Amino acid sequence: MYAIIKTGGKQYKVTPECVIDVEKLELEAGQTVKFEEVLAIGEEGGQLKVGTPVIEGASVEAEVVEQFRADKVWAFKMKRRKSYRRTIGHRQNLTKVKVTAIVEK
Repeated sequence: MYAIIKTGGKQYKVTPECVIDVEKLELEAGQTVKFEEVLAIGEEGGQLKVGTPVIEGASVEAEVVEQFRADKVWAFKMKRRKSYRRTIGHRQNLTKVKVTAIVEK
């Protein structure tokens, strides 16, 4: 069984016991989180139940593993023949969560 959830403006395909990196959640390691925005629930090679836009009463429960920062992404701007060069870096704050259960009502 798998589910497609929406959190942090992104969509993730999750299965029980999988570990995913999502946008930062204000929770400590070891706490549980419940994702209410379940867009679809299905089985591998079986039926797929799609919400309009979400499935009512469905949720995904997960446990926060850790808070961390992603690798640095460099942005470089340059205008040729003008001696203009700018470099900036960005590190996104992320939360690693482990899915414990997919609840469908």
